[in-house]
Amino acid sequence: MAQWFFSYGKNTDRIGPLDDAAARAQAQRQPDGYCWCEGFAEWKPIRSVAEFGGTPLAPPPMPASMGSGRADEIDYRIVGTDMQFVEIELDPGESAIAEAGALMYKESAVQMDTVFGDGSSGGQSGGGLMDKLLSAGKRVITGESLFTTVFTHAGQGKAKVAFAAPYPGTVMAMKLSDHGGRLICQKDAFLAGARGVQLGIFFQRKILTGLFGGEGFIMQKLEGDGWVFVHAGGTVVQRELKAGERLDVDTGCVVAFHDTVSMDVKPVGGIKSMLFGGEGVFLATLTGPGTIWLQSLPFSRMAGRMLAAAPQGGGQRRGEGSLLGGLGDIIGGDRNF
Repeated sequence: MAQWFFSYGKNTDRIGPLDDAAARAQAQRQPDGYCWCEGFAEWKPIRSVAEFGGTPLAPPPMPASMGSGRADEIDYRIVGTDMQFVEIELDPGESAIAEAGALMYKESAVQMDTVFGDGSSGGQSGGGLMDKLLSAGKRVITGESLFTTVFTHAGQGKAKVAFAAPYPGTVMAMKLSDHGGRLICQKDAFLAGARGVQLGIFFQRKILTGLFGGEGFIMQKLEGDGWVFVHAGGTVVQRELKAGERLDVDTGCVVAFHDTVSMDVKPVGGIKSMLFGGEGVFLATLTGPGTIWLQSLPFSRMAGRMLAAAPQGGGQRRGEGSLLGGLGDIIGGDRNF
């Protein structure tokens, strides 16, 4: 449920937070003011907000540089707690890009198109064949599809499109202009973003880091000035590292970091710790200055536990099933012959 705030002048206090019903009532009582909700880039006139029956403001002319530097200004909201999805609200002519298979739902006014490469130009004719081939090649190297899906609002008013996370975790909204225009992420972290955001590759220059850092030699590089939505497993923690400050992290728990942060690896300790510590052979070391984001449940760890517990993989069931064992599973319909 959205939380709304209202303002009626510089010298008045803000009203809110209000839920949807209370906000509609407030808008009917006092329509001459401004309102704000999570996902809005700025305060909007109450009479222009579609949720209150207003007529949306016409979008400004599209800059000539669109697709080569400035991303669309989209509105959004993140729904849920541990199984989240992001709902993006588009004005006429605005577009969002997403990985193949991320779509949850879209309104009929939103057109879906599949483009070659990272979709940073929104599927427009800009850019030569070599640029498109390089863009697609970068995605293949990072383990993604050759193609990106672009969702464009081709109607009137506002329209919504939503993208769901592929496994339990947290969806983080990040404005790239607030992070120096660049973020380094794990290979499968990108979920969706505004048209104009560029998806590139980041090479680990150190051999040991590439081999044992948990992310391989290649990571995702997100560049631009618009909104991107990054997915992480479990709960996310954000840490600010000062210059020279170092944090030792499990190699799979790194989600994203500023490009000013240096990533390396170090042994976990002695031979006994390597063999019996249960933390692998190496830890990732992140050295500031910059911001880092860590996840509590890497997908590789969750998948490994599920595979180990699966009967087909030799796993053992704990605390469930009948005294008849395998025969009881067959009778109960939990296992086939």
